[in-house]
Parts: sequence; structure tokens; C-alpha cells
Amino acid sequence: MYRSVPVPAVRDIVFAGGRVLPVADAEGRRAAPIDAGVVVVREGRIAAVGPASEVEIPAGVEVVRCEGRVVTPGLVEAHGHLGVHEDGEAWSGDDTNEMTVADGSKLRALDAINPRELGFRDALRGGVTSAVVKPGSGNPIGGRTVAVKTWGRIVDEMVIRENVSVKSALGENPKRVGGEKGRLPSVRMGVAAVLREAFVEAQNYVASRAAAHVEGKPFARDLGKETLASVLSGDLIWDQHCHRADDIATAVRLSEEFGYRLVVNHGTEGHFLADFLAEKGVDVIVGPLMTSRSKVELRERTLATPAALAEAGVRIALTTDHPVIPINFLIHEATLAVKEGLDPVVALESLTINPAAMLGLDDRVGSLAPGRDADIAVWSADPLDVHARAERVYVSGREVYRWDAASGEAEVADPFGPTRAAQPAGSAERGVGGR
Repeated sequence: MYRSVPVPAVRDIVFAGGRVLPVADAEGRRAAPIDAGVVVVREGRIAAVGPASEVEIPAGVEVVRCEGRVVTPGLVEAHGHLGVHEDGEAWSGDDTNEMTVADGSKLRALDAINPRELGFRDALRGGVTSAVVKPGSGNPIGGRTVAVKTWGRIVDEMVIRENVSVKSALGENPKRVGGEKGRLPSVRMGVAAVLREAFVEAQNYVASRAAAHVEGKPFARDLGKETLASVLSGDLIWDQHCHRADDIATAVRLSEEFGYRLVVNHGTEGHFLADFLAEKGVDVIVGPLMTSRSKVELRERTLATPAALAEAGVRIALTTDHPVIPINFLIHEATLAVKEGLDPVVALESLTINPAAMLGLDDRVGSLAPGRDADIAVWSADPLDVHARAERVYVSGREVYRWDAASGEAEVADPFGPTRAAQPAGSAERGVGGR
């Protein structure tokens, strides 16, 4: 499936001759496709992008010829559990939900990410170079999320932004978990009450902290309340898991009551409230779209939801909710949404600039605008074509993935590299000293 290869150096590089889809310019405005385009990368960032007639190819720089190919920004997974819910690892690799508490605001997904999870390699296979990793939805407040690159050895070195949002859940999941444990919450009223109580306590905490500062008195910090205080101040987004239309309405109600920035996650019945969400200016991360209707609140799931929301004026992103859907299928969610009416331009935006902008990452990722990280995917054809394949993938200017058509295998730069402990039996080291 994957063949490990040595990690190449970051070097200046030019992509030339292909159809370039920048997606957005440096100001975030929609950018037109460029036929026979050129992308210049210097020191791991985009230095220039444009038609060959306008962009000079620097002398002595490696040139990747892309004729017949399509060059895009690396895709952004807006909502997933990459590294915290390890694919194929069952319970031992599932650190998604701390279900012993209803309020997990002191928790951070960063502390549970395993970069060796197979899903990181799958992400590269699908052209996904960034992911916002979130705690699960088993409790009303799951904890802080983090945005990371999908290649690296130590998660701290993969971080794009450490403080992105707080994951929260409404609906079936938190009420089921609470009911099974015989504690609050076990019904939807209880879920909302937990959130209200937590925010009221956070407001009181902020007031007490300010008073202590004025009076010059010591103040005992609380990690959970510090997190919720950052939500109230606007420093952290509120990522609200909700499927059913009434839960979406509750999410909006609570956000207006406490004044925080809301992003709806999943939004399965969002098509019923598309005009309402557009009027409120609420962004929606839609998906996963390729699941069965495994819960009552999923019975209205349809591939047409993204189109309905976008047509109403709602900014959308798409998600696989990895590992619910394999992360390398993110591009296929867009393809299927296009089949059900989503504008193809918006479909690509929903995997790039839209999630980056709605989650505060667009100064780094989501487009091929100058100054952005050189996270680049070279596709064999239009990426929305189900036959297209990500042939080469770059993270911060480093080639980390290549499809080898001759062998039918994918080569992935191994960030851990060869180590003595990983040497196979019979290697030269094994014979040293007669052992």
C-alpha cells in the first residue's frame, strides 16, 4: 500500500505547464484557473503564481513539468479525528472522547495525536495536507481542537494553529452517553443546560479574574474556564456538532445568548434551515456525506445538502469526519455533492479556502496565493473527476508523497526514517559483536 522512502530536503521548486487552480488570491478573493500556469516555491512558501507569460522561472531551480496535470492547494479537512481515533487500532487507539465528564473544556486534542497513525498517509494519498483535529461528540463539551499538517514526526512541529476552536455536541450522542451513565445530560434539555451552566460559570470566572487583577489579589486559574473565557472573548471558535434542524436552531440560540462565534459541524438537516443559516451568517461544515443512516438524526441525510446551503448563501466546507469516512475520500465527497447540484467551483473551495477561512487558517493554507505555505497537490486530471489521482503531494515545499504508476504503490517520505530498532532481522547491525 505504502512504501517508505527517505525524507527529501525542502528546496526551491517550480511547477510549470499544468492547469493551475489557485482557488483564491492573497486577499481571499476567488481566483480564476490558469492554463499553462506556473507556481514558484521558495523556502517552503508560494513565491509567485500566474501564467507562463507573466511568471519568470528562476534559473537553476528544479522544475516539475505538469503538462496534462492539475495543480491545486493541498486540501483541508475541516473536521476529523486524525491521530486521536486511529484507524485500525480499535479501543487502544481511540482517544476521541473523555466520556467520564460532561464538560471537557480543559481537554486538548493536541495531547492525544499520534503522527504514526495510518490515516496521515491516507490523507496524503487523497491530497489532504491540513486537518483540524477535534475531540469527539460523546460529551456536551469535548475540548480544544488543533490544526495540523498531515505529515511529520512530532505533532508540535506539525501544528498550523494550536488554538482553533472548542468542540461541542448537541443531539443524540451526548444524551445517549449521559443516559447510559445515569448522569446529566440524558435529554436535549439537559445538554443545553450543561452548556448554559458552563458559560455562566465562565462569565463569573472572567468577572472574578478581572476584579482580582484590579485589586492586586492572587487568582486561582481553572483550565476549563480559561478555555470557555477564550470562546466568550472571540479567541476560540465554537464548533457545534449538530445534525437535526432543531439542534441547529438550539446551536444558534445559544451562540446569540452568549455572543460567541458559531460554526455548525455536520448540519445534516441544514437544508431545512438554509435561509435561516444564511441570514444569521453561520458557516457550516457538512458531512460526512457517504455514511449510512445509522442514527435517527441522520435519516434526512442527503448529498444535496451542500448545494442547498451554498445556493442560499451559506459558506460551506465538507468533511469526512475521519475515520467515519476514510480521509482520502474527502475529494470524492465534493465529487458526489457536485453530482447533486453543488457548483464545481464552490466544491473545490469547500475543501480549501472555505475551511481555512472559517477556521482562521487562510493566512497559511487553503490557496496558492503568494506567501502561503507551499502545500501543493498535483493531480492526474481534474480532481473532481472520480478517476483523478493525487500523483505528487508537497507539504511546506517538501515532496512527501508520490504515486508510482509502474509499481502501483505510493511512496511516502518516512518522517521517522530508519532506526536501529526498526532494522529487519539479518541486517548488518544485527551481526555486530556476534549478536
